Amino acid sequence: MEHAAGKRHDKHIAIAGLGLFVLAGAGQFAARNIDGFGRWYSVHIYSAIVAVVGRICGLAPVSVAEFGIYALIVLSIWYVVRRRKAWTSIAARAVFVIGAAAFLYTYNCGINYYRPPFSSQLDLKTRESSVEELRNLCEYLTEKVNETACDSTYEGEWAVWGRDAMNKLGETYPGLSGYYPRAKPVTVSWILSVQQLSGIYSPFTVEGNYNRDMTDYNIPHTICHELSHLRGFMREDEANFIGYLACIGSEKEVFRYSGYLTGWVYAGNALAGQDIDSYRELYGKLLPQAAKDLRDNWEFWNRYEGKVAEVSNQVNDTYLKMNDQKEGVKTYGRMVDLMLAYHRKKEA
Repeated sequence: MEHAAGKRHDKHIAIAGLGLFVLAGAGQFAARNIDGFGRWYSVHIYSAIVAVVGRICGLAPVSVAEFGIYALIVLSIWYVVRRRKAWTSIAARAVFVIGAAAFLYTYNCGINYYRPPFSSQLDLKTRESSVEELRNLCEYLTEKVNETACDSTYEGEWAVWGRDAMNKLGETYPGLSGYYPRAKPVTVSWILSVQQLSGIYSPFTVEGNYNRDMTDYNIPHTICHELSHLRGFMREDEANFIGYLACIGSEKEVFRYSGYLTGWVYAGNALAGQDIDSYRELYGKLLPQAAKDLRDNWEFWNRYEGKVAEVSNQVNDTYLKMNDQKEGVKTYGRMVDLMLAYHRKKEA
């Protein structure tokens, strides 16, 4: 009898997991095929999820996602070893865990890929730009970097200031208003470094996490980038641009510096591919603090180049394409187009 009851229990667990798979598939189908569903869900449902789940997980001083993964690995190993002969039970629970992960991913992240982009709220018109326009943007960013250049070696209030910066941006753009939990550093940030990741959004705990080991000037922009995902803007180019706007509009100089220098890197790389002499000229105009931060940043990420980073980049590329970002990792280049369009609009 006990054996039969155990089998029924395993069956129910597996069915529950498959049911979650079906619900995840239904959410993906609706987002991809029903006009307006992605925006409706992001504004009315996902925002409530952030307010509840994000608020609860935000109470923890460390990343719930990070330590949850460690706990899941340990518990999975323990269960497999303990029930190594009960493969039916192991398989049933594996199906449930995978189904739950698919469900949480879809409703806390995946559907949001199909909402209108943030740039549509700004009425920005991206188009092909001349090298002269790109150079002008880089000159502007060089001036702003030098105006705000400061020693960014500081961590105490980053999470609070990042939340403040996003709330302030939300006053201008209502689509970014709402509750923001604190972004959290990943305790073992080496895990992100070897994947060449500066931050990561966890759909399972609705948390924004950042790599605390990278060059400090990167951290403010990364915090704002990850928090933008909590407003349902999942595209990486959009999140980069939102992070840029939040930082340059912040009351804190270290955030403005992070935003302008990050923008300089994106625009500068684009300029280097078109006019290397102009790039070198503008690089030479940067203050020593900014030039040092850029060197430190290059040296940091260069230490982690290798097979793991290559695999991570390929996985990320596939992930973006699966979520309707057909250019894959090249989508990040649209950040420059958005900055150009934004500054054209400001100057008009």
